[in-house]
Amino acid sequence: MTQQQRRGGGGGRDLINTSLPDELITEIFQFLYTKSDRDACSLVCKRWLSLNRLSRTTLRLGASGTPPIYLRLLPQRFVNVKHVFIDQRLNISSSTSSPPHRGMKRGRAHSIKSSRKKRRRRGKNVSSEDEEEVELDICLSDAGLSDIGEGFPKLQTLSLIWCSTVSNMGLMSLASFCISLKSLDLQGCYVGDEGLATVGQCCKQLEELNLRFCESMTDNGIIDLASACGKSLKSLGVAACAKISDLSLQAVGTHCKALETFSLDSEFISDNGVLAVVQGCPLLKVIKLQCINVTDEALTALGTSCVSLEQLTLNSFRQFTDRGLSAIGKGCKQLKNLALNDCPVLIDGGMMAIASGCTELTHLEINGCHNIGTRGLGSIGKSCVNLSELSLLYCPMIDNNALLEIGRGCQLLQSLYLVDCSNIGDNGICGIAKGCRYLKKLHIRRCYEVGNKGIVAIGENCKFLKKLSLRFCDRVGDEALIAIGQGCSLEHLNVSGCHEIGDAGVIAIARGCPQLTCLDVSVLPLVGDMAMAELGEGCPLLKDIVISHCRQITDVGVSHLVKHCRMLESFHMVYCHEITAVGVATIVASCPNMKKVLVEKWKVSQRTKRIAGSIISFLCVEL
Repeated sequence: MTQQQRRGGGGGRDLINTSLPDELITEIFQFLYTKSDRDACSLVCKRWLSLNRLSRTTLRLGASGTPPIYLRLLPQRFVNVKHVFIDQRLNISSSTSSPPHRGMKRGRAHSIKSSRKKRRRRGKNVSSEDEEEVELDICLSDAGLSDIGEGFPKLQTLSLIWCSTVSNMGLMSLASFCISLKSLDLQGCYVGDEGLATVGQCCKQLEELNLRFCESMTDNGIIDLASACGKSLKSLGVAACAKISDLSLQAVGTHCKALETFSLDSEFISDNGVLAVVQGCPLLKVIKLQCINVTDEALTALGTSCVSLEQLTLNSFRQFTDRGLSAIGKGCKQLKNLALNDCPVLIDGGMMAIASGCTELTHLEINGCHNIGTRGLGSIGKSCVNLSELSLLYCPMIDNNALLEIGRGCQLLQSLYLVDCSNIGDNGICGIAKGCRYLKKLHIRRCYEVGNKGIVAIGENCKFLKKLSLRFCDRVGDEALIAIGQGCSLEHLNVSGCHEIGDAGVIAIARGCPQLTCLDVSVLPLVGDMAMAELGEGCPLLKDIVISHCRQITDVGVSHLVKHCRMLESFHMVYCHEITAVGVATIVASCPNMKKVLVEKWKVSQRTKRIAGSIISFLCVEL
């Protein structure tokens, strides 16, 4: 073989770089969605590295205590960045450090680790991409925020989550540089009125603003911002801001005529504030409210004024009755998504008004509304034929007849969540199975009247089911899982606490669901090694498994499982008394992609800890 042949068919020539212009290569890079793929391309040659940097528009930073000098390096490398996300809660240095390679000598692993630290100190491991994290440590201060503004003058999106060291000075400096800013998230930041007023004066294109948990903010800041740039504002979120009163919302209602999304969580806002917003902002499409002092007066006005409303979430309304909900049903004809959480005064009448008026409803959540019963939900089944997702949590007054109506009328239903619905049993689930054949997600928890009959019907009729969760449903056993294995190709299964399920049921899943990636069989005393062996043979794509409190599973079972499930990333196995340190070592050695192993501390040998200490989490039992 000649030297040219060894170089490749091109005779050693670089056909790609000589033939393709920069613009085309950059366009190709846009189709690389993962960090690993982008980084791999950056290592090909210096030209690709440079083009890759030019194509990246988003940086995600974790912050944890190092000087902000790196922020001055980022603009030099990524000149086209328009979106920056910084979260003070993240510690990238600890979360992204990878364990030594399996089977590598300790000295070699240590040298690689040291070299990584050196590169990190020199700033050479900085990378980014659309929707990804950057491996670097910073402690964001006013100086750092000013550097971001000066370095990225084209910035359109900035998210500062719980950046407590940022003050008005930093925000004012950034606003003066980034006049094209469209989205600003200040959740948990201690910035005040002066900073917010400067944002309003400089950022005339601002469309989205999140002020959740901004405790230093008062009415003056929001009034100044609304009067300065309210014409462009389309989304506003306010929560836990104790110094904000109805005056702020009156300013929003006066100046923010283009507002489409409004989120409010406050104990100090009254009807007057909500009235000002819903009557002054006619384009509102999304409203999320948690205000204990707001009554039917404001919600009736909401139904009258917000005729374009598409999504409504009402949390913890103690003075909200069927009168307000009926007004919403009568006026909000375009409503598609409704969530009612902890509204105990509501009864069936309001829900029937929603059913008759909001026939385009696709998502409905009823959580903790104890007085809404079968008649209310049944009316939804009769009128809302486009319903695709239904969540019922802690609804003791809803029984099987309501689900039978849903099954008859809502044939497009794809997701059903049932939690602590004591009067729903097999008959209701059978009605869903026969009527909603396109069901993809079914989540049932602590519904003790649901047993084999209902789940067998699901397996026989819902061929598109991908995610099934049956947590602590005592009457569900092997018969149910056998039917699911024969009729559905699941990707996610959770049967935690279903004590009657044993090896036969899990084996049926293993043989019938080769696409399974997530499995939780915790607290199943009848499941043993035979089931683990079958899972290993039949589910090679398995990534996450939980077998905690399975006392019949031994080292033999887990060794059979990991022999074939090489893609495992997470393994929880606490209180499995027959699994020893040998089993833990086998798991760690056999799964190169493993990211987390949850186990008792005494089962981890010193050798296993050296090899994979960073991925092992211990259950705290030594109190």
